[in-house]
Amino acid sequence: MTVFEEHRRLLFAIAYRILGSATDAEDAVQDTWLRWSAADRTRVADPKAYLARMVTHQAMDQFRAARRQRETYIGPWLPEPILTAGEDVTDDVSLAMLVVLETLTPLERAVFVLKEIFDFPYPEIAAAVDRTEPAVRQAAHRAREHVRARRPRFRADHRHQRDVTERFLAAASGGDINGLLELLAPDVTLWTDGGGKVRHARRPVSGAARVAAWMAGVSQVPYEGVAPADMRVDLVDINGRPGLLFTGPQRVIGTLTFDFDDDGRIAGIYNVANPDKLGAVSRD
Repeated sequence: MTVFEEHRRLLFAIAYRILGSATDAEDAVQDTWLRWSAADRTRVADPKAYLARMVTHQAMDQFRAARRQRETYIGPWLPEPILTAGEDVTDDVSLAMLVVLETLTPLERAVFVLKEIFDFPYPEIAAAVDRTEPAVRQAAHRAREHVRARRPRFRADHRHQRDVTERFLAAASGGDINGLLELLAPDVTLWTDGGGKVRHARRPVSGAARVAAWMAGVSQVPYEGVAPADMRVDLVDINGRPGLLFTGPQRVIGTLTFDFDDDGRIAGIYNVANPDKLGAVSRD
């Protein structure tokens, strides 16, 4: 195994958390490989830190460009989901956390990812983002406070998440509004990301009654030409949590993942249906 291959998984993990896109993260890793191949590696004392700095630079540049593009995005923008079955992942990769990270500046996001998630020392982070160490410490403090104020306070255990996800699927598939209401927090919000390419709600749907009616309704009618009877739903691990993967004949249709409140009820539902964002969950 080469030095680059040894650290490739880490590089992807850093880039994905900065970008919220598996496709863009792969591009960042590939660009890092090209730069690494052309570099004078005889002068590299710490390959891990060097590669992390390179992929961070690339990811920050891509993130700045992506933010400009998202200003014209149709409907809610959600991160690109990834399958995480069998992987030892923490809550920092959940869609809920990635949505919070989306509100940070590129500098704050990169610093938060490198420090709070991967525990890089401040001097290495400063070199990675071309800032002084005091500036990096200030950015880390701002990002930490921002995330602490916005990320979900409660994380249900995996078994509870799976149980609620299974019950949600059963209730939604059967059009059981009362069953859905038992699982939803009163102020639950549903975000659907179709990117203007498939049918979706272009604004968040809020409130248990509205969300329950929406989910019960869409499960009973064809979606993008696929009848409910021809649609397969699998319970899989998506971004470190139990989620639902919807597939039709020869294609993935969408994903659902969930957030939970202090009482273990569903407080947020994230539905990604934009075909451009389903590549990472379509791979065998």
